[in-house]
Amino acid sequence: MRYLAAIVFVVATAASLWLHDALGQTRPAPTPTQTDAPAVRDDTWTLPNRERINEGTVTIITAPAGGATSVFGSDMARVLDDDQKLIRVLPVLGKGPVHNVVDILYLKAIDMGAVTADVPEFYRLQYKIPDIASQLRYIAKLYDNELHVVAPTSIKSIFDLEGKRIVSSTDVGYYAAKVIFTRLGINATFDYRTDDSRAIQKIIDGEADAYIGSTGKVFGLLRAVKNEDHQLHLVTIPYDRRLQDLYLPSSLSSEEYPNLLAPGEKIDTVATSVLLVTFNWPEKSDRYVRVAKFVDAFFTKIDEFSKPPRHPKWKEASITAVVPGWQRFKPAQDWIDNWRAQRASANDVSSLAKFKEFVTRDGHANLSDEEVEKLYARFLEWNRRAKN
Repeated sequence: MRYLAAIVFVVATAASLWLHDALGQTRPAPTPTQTDAPAVRDDTWTLPNRERINEGTVTIITAPAGGATSVFGSDMARVLDDDQKLIRVLPVLGKGPVHNVVDILYLKAIDMGAVTADVPEFYRLQYKIPDIASQLRYIAKLYDNELHVVAPTSIKSIFDLEGKRIVSSTDVGYYAAKVIFTRLGINATFDYRTDDSRAIQKIIDGEADAYIGSTGKVFGLLRAVKNEDHQLHLVTIPYDRRLQDLYLPSSLSSEEYPNLLAPGEKIDTVATSVLLVTFNWPEKSDRYVRVAKFVDAFFTKIDEFSKPPRHPKWKEASITAVVPGWQRFKPAQDWIDNWRAQRASANDVSSLAKFKEFVTRDGHANLSDEEVEKLYARFLEWNRRAKN
């Protein structure tokens, strides 16, 4: 009987719909369900204008995949690519800070790259080029590279590496080790050709006494070292006065490297800034204009990079950081100056009034308004430099 009832229902429904159509009536709309997907308009996509897309595309050479620098390049592409404004960032995997300088100077397809602040001194020592930075311009500080020294536990400090054999590949640590050892007067023998993945094994096999890498913590390669017998550890680098004009104080902890430091242990090390660098392009040239367009987009959205899920090292980025020995790319400096002027303008009236009140109370009531304003401008400049 149930099957017969079902057949009768289907036939009755079909007959009802036929009668509606025959009488010219409209069928009732079907009741929407949660599984109904919204209609999507299938537009025909068009290719962008070839000239315009080239005007807005820039290349950034980073470092081998896996490190913070390569992730930074990917993050910039994700955040800054804009089809409407025709801005596109193409990250290019490079070898690292030393070779990136060569690529920025000589490769036709490279607009910018990641270079550490201590590389110019390495070029002076290793290449005998007195001032490679004069051919370059920095845009912003991206993050800090911490110096990692791994050695047997008998090595307590970097000064214990006098006369030792050290593995440190050129673009991962040798450049920093060369500068630091020269400044500290430590003589050692360097193997800068062995790959990092083989370096720790050389220490275990007795072919080397230490490994040095300059990279953002946490360095995955070192954190993966098993070290089950606890024969290896991270070596302390004191913040010696001979390093302080070029390096920053930093530290490495057991939370970051539980395999290389005892629980609760923290050691001192030094760090250098990783910079976003471009060639000193002639002003108003095609490359100059393209990089300037990138700078505007990058600086405008700089706060977006410190939000999850971006790399945690973005919190160390600074578009205003002043880097000794380097000149800033002019459009970058112009952007910062305009940004500061706009930010200050909102407070200028009240701030200047308070400054005038202070000057008057401080016994300088005889100064003219023009003199007070000049003094105020000098104060703002002093305050800006003090913050940087």
